[in-house]
Amino acid sequence: MCATARSTSRPATPDVLAAILASGLAVGAVYALIGVTYNIMFAASRVMSFTAGQLGMLGGVLGSLFILRWGLPMPLGFVLAMAGCAVVGVVTEIVAVRPVLKALDQHLYVLSTLGFALMIQTFTAIEWSTEPQPFPRLFGIGEGGPLDEKFWLPVLACAAAIIGLEFLYRRTLVGRAFLAISEDNFAARALGLPERNLRMASYAMAGVVGGLAGFAGGELLLAFFANGGLLNFLGFVPVALGGLGNNRGAVIGGIALGIFQQAANFLFGGVFASVAVFAVFITVLLAAPQGLFGAPAARRV
Repeated sequence: MCATARSTSRPATPDVLAAILASGLAVGAVYALIGVTYNIMFAASRVMSFTAGQLGMLGGVLGSLFILRWGLPMPLGFVLAMAGCAVVGVVTEIVAVRPVLKALDQHLYVLSTLGFALMIQTFTAIEWSTEPQPFPRLFGIGEGGPLDEKFWLPVLACAAAIIGLEFLYRRTLVGRAFLAISEDNFAARALGLPERNLRMASYAMAGVVGGLAGFAGGELLLAFFANGGLLNFLGFVPVALGGLGNNRGAVIGGIALGIFQQAANFLFGGVFASVAVFAVFITVLLAAPQGLFGAPAARRV
């Protein structure tokens, strides 16, 4: 009995721990980028757009389409994939967000953005494939080990996106205009800022960040239409953990989620790993409803 138990157990050797850490950081970086996508769209419109995961899915699908199927060079395929995701981001603002801005208190954006997300996913399944498709090796570095590019590319992409956003928001006039409409769009409009154009630009930027998540994580997640729904949920968890609108909190929450998820997959596997993730998520939200790094909501008296 004891011998059988030992033979079926999986000891946590240094190699296993390194694999858990590498894969956890990689998928956590993807989740973090989707969380940042949520934050960018929310900051510009006060709308929680549930197309963030679909943008991540499209990053992988368009990357595979342009580089593998069409045979384009990787840099050109990357630029075209990001441009396509930016266009979808702008269309999201026009079709699913702008019509419901005057009724935010009725939460109609939940239906409009979810409906548009379903349309994107269904169209992708019809035109692309209902089966996972391969994603190209981008650089061919470190194949088969913890230093494989599929593990460090998402981390590098996440770091580049966060540094770029920090520079944009804190060092440029355009970034300060984005911050102005996120703080008070009525005051920004009174000061003459083009609120609608800035909101569209924010959604285009969100499309690029979401597409970057799917492109950088394509070798892990493959090009699969169903990734949209998965990323919609798992990308929302870092937002809830880190605090809505807090990009740094989303990164910390995403990395923590990724590492915990991979460790749970190793320890429990299958559905039990998902149960463990949900249990921790619910526990954290019960203890800190505003998120670990979010400020408590001010209450008028």
